[in-house]
Amino acid sequence: MATTISPEQVEGTVRDALPQFGVDETQITRDASFEELDVDSLDLAELSQIIEDEYGVQLKGDDVAKIKTVGDAVDLVVSRAA
Repeated sequence: MATTISPEQVEGTVRDALPQFGVDETQITRDASFEELDVDSLDLAELSQIIEDEYGVQLKGDDVAKIKTVGDAVDLVVSRAA
């Protein structure tokens, strides 16, 4: 039985994870780019591992390269989980 993953759930996970990479919580919005948040490729790799552990959605290197904003990450995870 597949459970539906909502964008709100994924966004919550991302919001919870980003501060451990030194991101100021007040700057985290769907439109915030990872570049603006000073999240580098290593941080994104760790974030993708957190997402995989939480939702069972694997993000490959090509996927991570295309993700520019928090919203992009949320939308990709939700689309893959469906």
